Amino acid sequence: MLGRRGLIAAGAVFGTAGPAASRQGPPKPGGAPVNVVADTHRGKVRGALLDGIRVFKGIPYGASTEGGNRFRAPKLPKPWTEVRDALAFGPMAPQQAREKASITASWTYDKDMSEDCLVLNIWTPALRDQRKRPVMVWFHGGGFSSLSGSRNVFDGTRLCKKGDVVVVTLNHRLNVFGHLYLAKLGGADYAESGNAGMLDLVSALRWVHDNIAEFGGDPANVTIFGQSGGGAKVSTIMAMPQARGLFHRAIVQSGSHLEGLTPEEGTRNALALLNAMGLKEKEVPKLRQLPMDQILAGMAKAKVNFSPVLDQHILMKGPWLPDGPAVSANVPMLIGTTRTETTALIGAGDPATFTLDDAGLRQKLGPWVPEKETDRVLAGFRKTMPTATPSDLFFAITTDRRVRQQAWTQAERKAAQNAGSVWLYEVDWATPVEGGKWRSPHSLELAFVFDNVAKSEAMVGIGPEPQALADQMSAAWLAFARAGNPNTPVLPTWPPFKPTDRATMVFDVKSTMVNDFRKDERTLLAALPLYRVSR
Repeated sequence: MLGRRGLIAAGAVFGTAGPAASRQGPPKPGGAPVNVVADTHRGKVRGALLDGIRVFKGIPYGASTEGGNRFRAPKLPKPWTEVRDALAFGPMAPQQAREKASITASWTYDKDMSEDCLVLNIWTPALRDQRKRPVMVWFHGGGFSSLSGSRNVFDGTRLCKKGDVVVVTLNHRLNVFGHLYLAKLGGADYAESGNAGMLDLVSALRWVHDNIAEFGGDPANVTIFGQSGGGAKVSTIMAMPQARGLFHRAIVQSGSHLEGLTPEEGTRNALALLNAMGLKEKEVPKLRQLPMDQILAGMAKAKVNFSPVLDQHILMKGPWLPDGPAVSANVPMLIGTTRTETTALIGAGDPATFTLDDAGLRQKLGPWVPEKETDRVLAGFRKTMPTATPSDLFFAITTDRRVRQQAWTQAERKAAQNAGSVWLYEVDWATPVEGGKWRSPHSLELAFVFDNVAKSEAMVGIGPEPQALADQMSAAWLAFARAGNPNTPVLPTWPPFKPTDRATMVFDVKSTMVNDFRKDERTLLAALPLYRVSR
């Protein structure tokens, strides 16, 4: 094993291929992968040629964030002189274990975690060939608190082959380690603490800008994209001047994030952590000395969410409140949702929501719809969904409140900038797994966007229909990454979103373009204040 990153020596994985291997050689007889070597600004890295694609895993873009670097902006890793193995994923950021839904059983989950987690992974068709391929940088989901960029569904091989692009995934700091706002309690030495995880993403994008040409990519054509919490990260980084010029297109999948925590909220969360750990305010410096596991235990006891803070240092305002961020106004966007996001977001943790009666429906809607509005909202949805069960109504209303209204609002505010265009979509195909109970759940489109249906059987099932969706969605994402426009011959003509027609691509086996899709639902809920999403 090589250091904290747990990278396995090349000879143990790839036979006799070692440092003297060809920098970009052909596969060995019998199909065994061979080493490929690339230069970065910190040193050389050794990857592998797998299925015709050059793959590099666990490349450090930042130094370890433990000890004195904890709660600070990321630092560059130390340079290295020997060729460094980039053959295995690096550890994920420290986090609490989370329950796994049955529909995500086909997707891998990392086991190793470390504060030495600032690593990225690259899939590319070729090295140093001056092709200037579009670069697609993926921000993983899990809110601002969990998961990683190393899951098998994010494998970039098929996107590289289909679209001649470079795919990058990465890990960064999360939860307490990425968003514990200590500036009010600890002073200037903690100025970046509330947004350290977002600064990690900026650092990764800067690494891409400085190094991706070596990997066949174009630093002047970078698309950032993410789903769920990854979409929230895309939404947030679009408001950060530090990231200006480091990306040129943006895709938000089921994660439109409009606001951040206020400094007062961030400070309350920090006090909750200190109290849970038995520390006083004056003992903030001890947080840099405590073991990682002790910090995680305190976070579990505090039971609050840690996410980006409007610290007036890195984030000056809510990223999309009251309007779109001016710093990224010219960046084209693609924004969308799935039909029933909350079958997974809520139903996976609360199975009773699948068998509601009318009384249960009203009770479960309490956090989502003001009591005085419940009768009106239910009557309106029953009119638009006359055959719906109480559970159907619950998932429809909560999906709109939890995800779709935020996506609509983000698209409206992007269009109002009258600069970079924005396209809106919804995924309406229903997965057949487990008798169809999940409908069109949160995360459904990951298999389609990455064209990784074969790695996603538990989510999308088998048969020709999932691949039909993958053929359409991956093509649209690739077209958008290449030219800032998702139109492709495999789809109907897809106009940009404008307030006058609200064009929406509805993805299904046979996709359709619909103007003002879900108008009745949108107008029915328009009088309600936007639901504030906690991630």
